[in-house]
Amino acid sequence: MNEMQRYQDWRRHATADPDLMAELEAMAANPAAIEDAFYRDLAFGTGGLRGTIGAGTNRMNVYTVAKASQGLADYIVANFAPAARSIAVSRDSRHKSDLFAEVAARVFAANGITVWRYEQIAPTPMLSFATRQLHCAAGIMVTASHNPAKYNGYKVYGPDGCQITTAAAKTILDCIERLAIFDDVKMLPLADAEQAGLIRAIPASVFDDFVAAVHGTSQLAAGTAIDRAVSIVYSPINGTGLVPVTRTLREAGFTDLFVVPEQEQPDGDFPTCPFPNPEIEAAMALGIQYAKARGAELVLANDPDCDRVGTAVREADGSYRLLSGNEMGMLLLDYICARRVENGTMPAQPELVKTIVTIDMADRIAAHYGVTTVNLLTGFKFIGEEIGRLEAAGREADYLFGFEESYGYLSGTYVRDKDGVNASFLICEMFAYYKTRGITLAARLAALYRDYGYCLNTLHSYEFDGAAGFAKMQTIMATFREGVAEFGGERVASVADYLPGLDGLPQADVLKFTLATTGSVVVRPSGTEPKLKVYVSVSAADQPAAAAREAAIVAGLGGYFA
Repeated sequence: MNEMQRYQDWRRHATADPDLMAELEAMAANPAAIEDAFYRDLAFGTGGLRGTIGAGTNRMNVYTVAKASQGLADYIVANFAPAARSIAVSRDSRHKSDLFAEVAARVFAANGITVWRYEQIAPTPMLSFATRQLHCAAGIMVTASHNPAKYNGYKVYGPDGCQITTAAAKTILDCIERLAIFDDVKMLPLADAEQAGLIRAIPASVFDDFVAAVHGTSQLAAGTAIDRAVSIVYSPINGTGLVPVTRTLREAGFTDLFVVPEQEQPDGDFPTCPFPNPEIEAAMALGIQYAKARGAELVLANDPDCDRVGTAVREADGSYRLLSGNEMGMLLLDYICARRVENGTMPAQPELVKTIVTIDMADRIAAHYGVTTVNLLTGFKFIGEEIGRLEAAGREADYLFGFEESYGYLSGTYVRDKDGVNASFLICEMFAYYKTRGITLAARLAALYRDYGYCLNTLHSYEFDGAAGFAKMQTIMATFREGVAEFGGERVASVADYLPGLDGLPQADVLKFTLATTGSVVVRPSGTEPKLKVYVSVSAADQPAAAAREAAIVAGLGGYFA
């Protein structure tokens, strides 16, 4: 069917959600809107689904969620014995998250699959933990992570608590594509599914065990002097982090904890923060305002599904400095290594696991402590898979730390995705440890730059909406593959194309240009948004020199995205 035929089919059959019926009616006089909503099926990959909420095959709605859930159910039934057929379900605070989670649960139940679901909203890492703890065949998390309010999504996890592999995603997609969206989806009424015991609440003990696991894998300052009476301002940005983060911190002895009132309670509109992404300054602004008023020394903010954390620290002059994901990752890596050496708990063959777009300076820090660095494709799922590989080899204890430049961190193996609860706790502990010794995080970071050389990593995103934008992104990637001689006057020394697979890594639409003297440029399409992302890495004598070189490289990039 073409776009108009799909549209007419939806007008006849999409009657379960009044919001969709009204939107479809409004589209009638707007062919461009019809094309954008129906020109393709919403992409399903290793990250599951993600898109804007609305009517159409290219949107997040009850029908696309139900179809994906039926495909996942078919995969589970085909690959798992009856006794092993269970799925853990969680969701964040976004619009329609409750509805989408319920629809998915009813589809699974109709296929004879037991559903374990959190009764309240819960973070992505808690979904990963429950999938493992309850020995589920899969898990789903209804979330669009840090995207704006108009988005929602559907992350799929395997029995190991890691986002599904590329091979599993392809098989599930094959199952989904065989389905007619209005005819082939099974669904039980919620009351019937609950009465039959097919939809059950995740026990409170799972949450208790999660918090205990965070404490157990993150406390590195045991037996040393540490003053936890540091003043902390915290924001869950109207998402899932409030209960698990505040409980974890308070039980660890951090008592001076102030939660930003406007961002405390769940709210899918994110009214004070249109882009609920702690990577950007605007998302941290309100927390910093409260920190200034209260004289707080540390500001933390999680994204809505609490798998990332952003940080600001007070400087000597009273201003607040935002730490990048790379900077915090390096600080945590150095702290973990130093404490492990001091405590005599460094494993035999320790590994730092990070992504190819994460700062190269971390490799040098790791090497100083005798830690091997494993560089993987972008996405924390690959870090989770590496933990699984170590576990299979009897070396799970060798996993030391994993991080990515987009503010995701994990210092334990109890989950297989980045964990904003674990990271928040670890940051607070590190901050208190250094403060007790009269050292600020800014001072410790400056020492790292002195010891290992200055390195600047920046991310630049170029947005391309709709069908035309999708086509343009493909054209731009093809242009880069045709050959680039230089960026901003800096000669390209070599090119690594990960599309056919490279260095033992899976195929990925990623290009890495290594520059002759100063660093690298990595280009890739986002897996979750209509964007091309460019990562620029520059090494230099100091920050001003690095910033000048980076600015020239970025200026040279401009013509490719015009």
